[in-house]
Amino acid sequence: MLGVTTCVASGAGEYGARPEIIDKESAMPKYVIEREIPGAGKLSSQELKAISQKSCGVLSKMGPQIQWLQSYVTGDKIYCVYIAPNEKMIRDHAQQGGFPANRVSEVASVIDPTTAE
Repeated sequence: MLGVTTCVASGAGEYGARPEIIDKESAMPKYVIEREIPGAGKLSSQELKAISQKSCGVLSKMGPQIQWLQSYVTGDKIYCVYIAPNEKMIRDHAQQGGFPANRVSEVASVIDPTTAE
């Protein structure tokens, strides 16, 4: 769940084949997952590494359509950004990994300071 490196599954799995390119213009939805994990901000680097490895391991078994982009650790929550064809796939990943997925929200738009230009 944590990291800057994108975890991409390698096989087709039960969810189907991966589109050739996934980018901003792709039809593949992006999701923000809110995970309530008490004390998340106090997890050690080793604990965060173990969580990351578990997440990537589950992704590799699910097939290439789901990608973990990055996560943000706060006091008692971790916010993860994923690309997947649907919310079910996000929730399946959470269930298989034993991670909470307290809220899954599809991203409608992305804005940044250049949006003001």
